[in-house]
Amino acid sequence: MTDFNNSANPILVQSYRGGIVESFHRGSFCVVDKKGEVIWSMGDIQQLSFPRSALKYFQQIPFLLSGGFDHLGFGPKELAIMCASHNGEDMHLSVVNDVLSKVKLNKDSLQCGAQQPTRKSDYIRLIKNDLGPSCMHNNCSGKHAGFLAYCVQQDYSIIDYLNLQHPLHQAIKAVTAQFCEMNSDDLSVGVDGCSAPIFGMPLYNQALAYKNLIAPMSWKNKAMDSACKRIVHAVTNYPELIAGTKRYCTDLMRVTNGRIVGKTGADGVYCLSIPEKNWGIAIKVDDGKMGPQYQVAHGLLSALGLLLPQDIEALKSHGYCENFNFAGNSVGYSTIVPLNPPL
Repeated sequence: MTDFNNSANPILVQSYRGGIVESFHRGSFCVVDKKGEVIWSMGDIQQLSFPRSALKYFQQIPFLLSGGFDHLGFGPKELAIMCASHNGEDMHLSVVNDVLSKVKLNKDSLQCGAQQPTRKSDYIRLIKNDLGPSCMHNNCSGKHAGFLAYCVQQDYSIIDYLNLQHPLHQAIKAVTAQFCEMNSDDLSVGVDGCSAPIFGMPLYNQALAYKNLIAPMSWKNKAMDSACKRIVHAVTNYPELIAGTKRYCTDLMRVTNGRIVGKTGADGVYCLSIPEKNWGIAIKVDDGKMGPQYQVAHGLLSALGLLLPQDIEALKSHGYCENFNFAGNSVGYSTIVPLNPPL
């Protein structure tokens, strides 16, 4: 996994206070073209890491390939929530509930664990109503609802649906290896924050996966190609379900109107597909901070000329972040270091 004693990875984001650099974040990124060749990278792109929630797009592919998704009458809205790392807003809970209801299940079947809503206002509302956060508020509840629906439709056990040896995760493992262009036995295996199995691989292979999501490949049959296109269509047409209010994934895909597909992952991961160029991009911030991953993504897209001037303006709060103290006073800012692509 990541070698934290290795200072080779460059500084990508710096935080300033009083005109001096107070802290910084190292990391790496990899950009691959339609042939899978690296066209720009910084840092160690062979370092192993877990993409975490950035794998969610691929975790739903077995459900689409099985025909079960269509048999149950699901559409792009349900697919978007199955791929989401959501805020736990009402709009998210509603769709998660719809998915579970379709297979005659409820929140008690979810094994992702309770998590408080991302937005403070939603959490306060729960407290005022004498309620606590539930599994439904977990940012991965949509993914788990999709897992359960797949298992019900395939007549698999739902009691142990998070077991690595369960047919669900063996199917996900095979798909993950295929998109990352690896042997499945070479994937690292861990447990995600939501208790689901998670697979790890070098950053380069994460970029390959996001390239393969949108690029025609010789190994893709019509069903696989259709599954990929449906995922891209769902997340770009329902960006509010992928993350939520004031979240980078949502804002990026809404502002760029489908020109860019993005997905966050915990511990400093961000991955992107660029459909018009068939490029894949993977980012890893070494210290695992979430804010810097969005700043790197924003700076990288800007440096590559993939954002229009109006896109940059609309997304500027994700790239240049003011830091405030407890009194609400601006005391500094953080921003990505200048990037110069060799393109």
